[in-house]
Amino acid sequence: MGLLDSILGDVVGTAAGAAGQSGSANPLGSVLASLAGGNQQQTGNLLAAAMSMLQQSGGLGGVLDMLRSSGLGAQADSWVSTGANMPVTGDQLHQAFGGSALGNIASQLGLPQGQANSAMAQILPELINQLTPNGRVPDNPGDLISQGLSMLRGRTA
Repeated sequence: MGLLDSILGDVVGTAAGAAGQSGSANPLGSVLASLAGGNQQQTGNLLAAAMSMLQQSGGLGGVLDMLRSSGLGAQADSWVSTGANMPVTGDQLHQAFGGSALGNIASQLGLPQGQANSAMAQILPELINQLTPNGRVPDNPGDLISQGLSMLRGRTA
């Protein structure tokens, strides 16, 4: 669980604005903190929503396949690779995932659907990037997502 501890610790630390933490700011944490306005609870909610969407959409492999089949293969592959992440728009994610998946996130977060789509368009590339260290999908991506959700629930309880 070292990968998840690192991701969640960096994200929570960045979102809380914890000074004195070593290393550069975590890009996922920076995105989440920006979207949540520095609210640590909302940061956890955004990350949990994104991880739930991954889990409910067939896990990491299922999401990558969905994105590729929707014409977003170059973007998805860039998120897994060790290079720069290509951007995606909320509208592109809406087309790839459909309205119900993103609508559920909007309801869960209490946001208008367009705002939720835009938030996921910023979060998803960095989340997938973090979950695919060394430019490859880990052997147990479903377990990582489940464990991450459990850890987030424990931190926000």
